[in-house]
Amino acid sequence: MDCHLDIFFLEAVLNGILLAGLLALLALGLNLIFGVIDVVWICYAELVMVGMYGIHHAYKAGVPFPVAALIGIVLIALAGAALHHLVIRPVLDSAPINQLLVTGGVLFLLQAAATMAFGIDFKNLGIRLGSLGFAGMSFSWSRVITFVVALASMLALWLFLSRTYIGTAIRAIAQDRQIMPLMGVDSRRVYLITSAIGGGLAGLAAALMVLQYDIYPQIGLQFGPLIFMICVLGGLGNMLGGFIAAFIIGQFIAIGGSCMATEWGYATAFLFFMVAIFIRPQGLFAAKS
Repeated sequence: MDCHLDIFFLEAVLNGILLAGLLALLALGLNLIFGVIDVVWICYAELVMVGMYGIHHAYKAGVPFPVAALIGIVLIALAGAALHHLVIRPVLDSAPINQLLVTGGVLFLLQAAATMAFGIDFKNLGIRLGSLGFAGMSFSWSRVITFVVALASMLALWLFLSRTYIGTAIRAIAQDRQIMPLMGVDSRRVYLITSAIGGGLAGLAAALMVLQYDIYPQIGLQFGPLIFMICVLGGLGNMLGGFIAAFIIGQFIAIGGSCMATEWGYATAFLFFMVAIFIRPQGLFAAKS
């Protein structure tokens, strides 16, 4: 282990914060869906993967990146709505294990379809944004942009949920799914809109990730466990808790990777998660029952 309180340690801490912005955005969509619909989408990271492929192919076809990113966001928003309508809605009243199994089936279906359609080769956009130098430290511009966009998106979602009628209906359904239909709220419409928003957040994450990561069919296996770990650690359905948990996990990954090795960074993050859940199974920031 080589870990000293120097400029390299500070650089690792700041990079962990930048990484946490992306992780928080990924967890935000899943927490929104669970908080409203009470279903965990095991295939959420695979929707991000599909969005990355969609943006890649649009960009390589000559579409400017901002337009390609918008296409990816809309594509995955529609995919999220379709997933709810075709897969989730028929099993809403069944046991939670059945819901996990069907979304797990979608996970393997999307991975297999992507492998057959695009092969196993790693793909990237070829966009190089360079790095930002500050006080002897270096930060990737793509991570800085991702962090800023992620924070802006979280603020926009908060404003939508707190200032609009649909947002108020979404929060009301999340608080009491049984009584709100009796008060004239169309829960099926709210569920569909929530799924589209969750899918749109996955598409936005895909647009940010293609600037940093190669695209391949199993990229969901890299981020999927992290997303669920953050959601559970923050308390499933708790968007603020997931936001805080993302920053905790981001620091474990960045500092552990700086002091030891990248693999150890992930290992220490998962070790912390296991200890935390052993002490508080409902999550660190879940409301006390």
